[in-house]
Amino acid sequence: MRISVSSDMDEPVARLLVAELRRRGHEVREHGALRPGADAQWAVCSEAAAREVAEGTADQAVVCCWTGTGASIAANKVPGVRAALCTDAGTADGARRWNDANVLALSLRLTSEPVLKEILDAWFAAEPSQDPEDRQNVARVGRLDGARKTS
Repeated sequence: MRISVSSDMDEPVARLLVAELRRRGHEVREHGALRPGADAQWAVCSEAAAREVAEGTADQAVVCCWTGTGASIAANKVPGVRAALCTDAGTADGARRWNDANVLALSLRLTSEPVLKEILDAWFAAEPSQDPEDRQNVARVGRLDGARKTS
């Protein structure tokens, strides 16, 4: 899977994230502080990673900042992106399953190595729900993206 990763800080957990994704066989494209010379502002690098998902050059993205909040906000401004800030495996599973999230947002402050691995395990194991109500909600979010483009 092609995964776009951004971080506004070159923190150990961000480097561990990249290494762990590669260890799992994913093709990783780095943004922000993870790529020398790139703009590391959280809004800029999170948008860049999310835009690759929206454009189809990445299958998913993981965006990181100190709390994860700014990265998730910036990513969610890109039409077609459904970013979820996840601090545990249960939230990651639900975000993929019920929300069909395509961008994982992580806190550099809260995410330890064991928690990171649990979150990634849950994120990649979960499949989007095919329940009609869940699909209707995801479609409604997609329509909100369309409304934003015309306003």
